[in-house]
Amino acid sequence: MSDEKVLIKIENCRIQNQQKVLLSQLSWQMNKNQAWLVIGPNGGGKADFLKMLAGSTLTGQVQIAVNSADSSGTEGSYFNSFENSTEIVSLEQAASLIENERKNDESEYIEGGVDHGKTGRLFLCEAMLGKTLKKNETLPEIASTLDNNEFVQLCGVKKILDRGLKYMSTGEIRRTLLCHSLLSGKKLLILSDPFAGLDVESRKILLDFFNTIVEKQTGADFQKEEVTDSAPSSMITPYIILAMERYSEIPQSITHVLEFKEKAVSFCGSKEEYEKYLKNQDSANAEHYLAQKQAFCNEVSQLNEQALELSGDESRIKPVNSAEKDVSSETEKTEKVPLVQMKNVTVGWDGHTVLKNLSWTLNKGEHWLIRGPNGSGKTTFLELITGDNMQVYCNDVSLFGRRRGSGETIWEIKEKLGIVSYRMHVEYRMLGSIDLESVIISGFHDSIGLYEQKSDVEIVAARKWLKLGNFEGREKDSFSSLSYGEQRALLILRAAVKCPSILILDEPCHGLDESYREKILTLLETIADSGTTTLLHVTHDPTEVLPCEKHILELHPGEEPMYRIIEEI
Repeated sequence: MSDEKVLIKIENCRIQNQQKVLLSQLSWQMNKNQAWLVIGPNGGGKADFLKMLAGSTLTGQVQIAVNSADSSGTEGSYFNSFENSTEIVSLEQAASLIENERKNDESEYIEGGVDHGKTGRLFLCEAMLGKTLKKNETLPEIASTLDNNEFVQLCGVKKILDRGLKYMSTGEIRRTLLCHSLLSGKKLLILSDPFAGLDVESRKILLDFFNTIVEKQTGADFQKEEVTDSAPSSMITPYIILAMERYSEIPQSITHVLEFKEKAVSFCGSKEEYEKYLKNQDSANAEHYLAQKQAFCNEVSQLNEQALELSGDESRIKPVNSAEKDVSSETEKTEKVPLVQMKNVTVGWDGHTVLKNLSWTLNKGEHWLIRGPNGSGKTTFLELITGDNMQVYCNDVSLFGRRRGSGETIWEIKEKLGIVSYRMHVEYRMLGSIDLESVIISGFHDSIGLYEQKSDVEIVAARKWLKLGNFEGREKDSFSSLSYGEQRALLILRAAVKCPSILILDEPCHGLDESYREKILTLLETIADSGTTTLLHVTHDPTEVLPCEKHILELHPGEEPMYRIIEEI
């Protein structure tokens, strides 16, 4: 390639895996003075493009192939100056990392029953050394330099270097992965939805970091360092491509945008041109969107009523007679019905206290927002309710009027809960081949996977929910064939399918594009309005807070007390 400004050039090519062509026609060029944003809806082709750039060995054999001459006589060609020196930081990569930690968990073979797994320090050493290290081997000398490393400081992971990866919060694991990529010495980093799961402070740090790096990469005198004895790989300043699900919180240093829709490039040009393109689209779609939203709300309400009837719980089915309805609603307003009660709850491990002296009550119909910085204990708090944290048994926690540990089974608890969490997403990814219809039906049985015969009623209900989520006709597709965002949307439908008493949502909109995000938030608001389900919602994004969430539990680690309750906002 004669032009020294060209970093990547794709002309008349296709992207494919071992089974099929994923994008049939692709042409795109990245130059040295450009900072690119790659964007597009879930399943639109963006993920396939990023996997190709990252390299097929990391991403299940997604690769690029040159097409023969097109109608204009243009021969296909492909040039990539970052070949074999690209790393992607994504929600999917974070999930894969936790999957591996769980597969290698040897707690049942260890005296004391706790395998802490690979620590953040060991994981970052692997990046600096360029090789895999065993979790129990002696740390290399370079490990002692990490505490003062600029990338460790920048990513805010110094305090968690010696914590096991599987004990990190979603935001902490994302920051650790970013630091790992920066230390790897790769020349191109692809940051896919990097702000998802990060608290306000971490978002600001990352935004400032991105702008600083991109200003260097777009400068006329920017030169990538060579890896030498005097310039170790961990000090290389990489080029960065940013990939986002939604056009929000876009760094000012972005110069160009590449958009994918329906497995094709739908826009390629400057940031200014893209913003004009979006404005024209928004005005044309506004009226249509309102009509669609109302129809969607009606469908959700009907499915919610059918789910209640299917559950067979007569106490939760609303009375038909209007007078009975009025009496029922007035009773619920005057008498608070506690669903969850916690009294002086304290949880911690390895000398680290996560929750301390927490007292809190969830009453029926009181929808709560749970917020706090990364690592403040939000997920631990939810896992005390879902039964995924065993320290619930040494604390005073009651669910639905019964103290945990008083003889109830985990199934008796989970049959009243709908759960969307990072843990559940990882567990379904480990199943992989389960079909979409079975994922939805498993929500009726509170199981990870489906181990019972599907009933005709369940199949009908599942297909209605799949249609609601834009998965119509795909009921036999495998869970693993979906993009990360599509997987998340499907798991939200699974949690809602049985109209649970409590719907627990731990960052539910992770990986969702703008269209899916709006649809899911509408779904949750409609479910809350039904009066039959109470929401517990964790999010760092203020635009995802629902109008019905009038109660807030704020966690403040290291403070006394470590939590605050704000009601009727």
